[in-house]
Amino acid sequence: MSADDIRIGAHTSIAKSAGPYDGPANAVHQQVDYGGNCGQIFSHSPQVWQSPDVDDEAATQFRDLAEENDVRPWVIHSSYLVNLCTPKDDLRRKSLESMQEEVDVADRLGIPYVNVHLGAHTGAGVEGGLANAGSVLDDLDVPESVTVLIESDAGSGTKLGGQFEHLATVADETSEPIEFCLDTAHVFAAGYDLSTAEGVEATFAEFDDVVGLDRLSYVHLNDSKHACGTNKDEHAHIGEGEIGVEGMRAFINTAADLGVPMALETPTEDGKSFPWNIERVRELHQA
Repeated sequence: MSADDIRIGAHTSIAKSAGPYDGPANAVHQQVDYGGNCGQIFSHSPQVWQSPDVDDEAATQFRDLAEENDVRPWVIHSSYLVNLCTPKDDLRRKSLESMQEEVDVADRLGIPYVNVHLGAHTGAGVEGGLANAGSVLDDLDVPESVTVLIESDAGSGTKLGGQFEHLATVADETSEPIEFCLDTAHVFAAGYDLSTAEGVEATFAEFDDVVGLDRLSYVHLNDSKHACGTNKDEHAHIGEGEIGVEGMRAFINTAADLGVPMALETPTEDGKSFPWNIERVRELHQA
């Protein structure tokens, strides 16, 4: 696979202030400007319970611009408030309603994936929390063109998804054909050492054994500001964090060989932002 073949992009904004378009197409415009060829968006502010506001014209504009610039595949990141594992009826209802709106707007935008964190069991226990998540997923009416991705977690507190076994269990708990997104900073924080080529190889082998590499559909590519196993989720520029150059190079090349697209969630600091990180990934790819 050449550097031109790798699918690497960033999380971009659909806000009207983010570009020349009146809505989601701004995310494509921004992605092209960054040098990316796939990407992630929020369909609305992730910090509040809010419905996506995307009309037919805006959806068509997004699809056409993405196709014209060969920017694909896209993924929608769900609201941070969604908690699939909750034992609380009201939060479960809100989470289900929010996820239903996300998969519906993804279908309208021609986006194949909706990414979601499992959330926290908050006292229900690991088994109870994963069963709760499976129940919510079963109650979704997911369009045929859309797949729900469960994202790996850093594993702090009662949050689930830090262990690959959690991902495999929730897949067993639901009849929905879910797939998965690995966040490199989360995986590292949860205790899987990605700082060496050997560690990356072992991590991919374990994921394949427990979950299955055929169910890995996306990667959130981030270095980590904190050491392996700390359960601390804070992202760093590619190759400049605790994972480092060797680990990031090995992960990037393995994911690229598998054909898995990667979206950056790296910070804007030290004079560096998404364009720098996208170029860095291309440099490390098969370097």
